[in-house]
Amino acid sequence: MVGSVGCESASSAVSVAAIEDRLRTAGCVFAEDEARLLVAAGGSPADVAALVERRVSGYPLEYIVGWAEFAGLRIELDAGVFVPRRRTELMVNEAVALLSKDAVHGSPARVTRQQIPARAAVVVVDLCCGSGAAGAAIASRLERLELHGADVDPAAVACAARNVAKVGGAVHQGDLYDALPASLRGKISVLTANAPYVPTAEIATMPREARDYEPLLSLDGGADGLDLHRRVAEGASEWLRAGGHLIIETSDRQAGDTASIMSAAGLAVRIVRSEELDGTVAVGRIG
Repeated sequence: MVGSVGCESASSAVSVAAIEDRLRTAGCVFAEDEARLLVAAGGSPADVAALVERRVSGYPLEYIVGWAEFAGLRIELDAGVFVPRRRTELMVNEAVALLSKDAVHGSPARVTRQQIPARAAVVVVDLCCGSGAAGAAIASRLERLELHGADVDPAAVACAARNVAKVGGAVHQGDLYDALPASLRGKISVLTANAPYVPTAEIATMPREARDYEPLLSLDGGADGLDLHRRVAEGASEWLRAGGHLIIETSDRQAGDTASIMSAAGLAVRIVRSEELDGTVAVGRIG
């Protein structure tokens, strides 16, 4: 019981060790880290106990504390907005590598703003942006970047707007390309998309905190999981500049199919896999 978490009698401070045990028993893999975050987010011992109970029930930690760590940034996060995953850092790394001649291609190492060569502003668009984490991470590493995010979910747009504003970007609400200003057509250097790619029948097998609390529209990719990949790829050539790139996050199992979809849309495609991040992306070049 949460009541057993209690306080240390001498100082009335919350017992982090007891919380760790409670979380570990509930199946939280990173119980030590989560315990300290919950204590920091709480106030009185009773408040902390309530937060622990929410976490033990499966409520996402990121919603409880109001932020998520992503690519070295603290991303503000509202309840009901897709929680950024570490694997999506691969999409960020690939975008940075493509936009900087000094970046080591495919390397997860951070590229500092001082390494970016002088150039005119380039346009980066992050479709299905969710909290805006990927776009914010890209813009935090590059200078002279014009960043736009887009999402169909009003809650995601409101959340992303706060994160993207910190790096000088803008967020638009709408269905994929319909959300974008017409002035961007044919001018995008890198287009990223972490569109939902879980097959509908597999939603029920996802971890409880995802399937019960994250919006279905951010998870469900249709019968084979690739419905949004088709739509993103089909519209890419109209929006990318000559030599521009489309980067789509996918799974290792679906990567070949995602690549085929992008190839059919006229892009030259390669697949990039990171075992360290457990991430996979398909990278396509137009023209």
